[in-house]
Amino acid sequence: MFVAVYWWRVHPGKEEQFRLAWRRGTEHIGRIYGGLGSRLHRETDGRFVAYAQWPDEQTWRHAFDNKMAYDDPETRQAFVDAVIEAPREPVFTMTVTDDLLR
Repeated sequence: MFVAVYWWRVHPGKEEQFRLAWRRGTEHIGRIYGGLGSRLHRETDGRFVAYAQWPDEQTWRHAFDNKMAYDDPETRQAFVDAVIEAPREPVFTMTVTDDLLR
């Protein structure tokens, strides 16, 4: 299994818009590219942080190289509109060695 970690700063007042667009986009990415899902968190500094699970690095790399594109312009626009700042690359990309999540 492979994991990628991302973060975003969101415009004040657009948190729910971001969360809804993130959920919809994540569902599209899973369906189109084979992602295994993701969890979204809120950091104490206000950033949203997510880690996404993938079956392997090759599957993730294919999706990342295709910019995780999906055919839902309304969801994509809502996501982009809500975000103030995000790094271009994931914060971490990691291979899972031991998994004790239930």
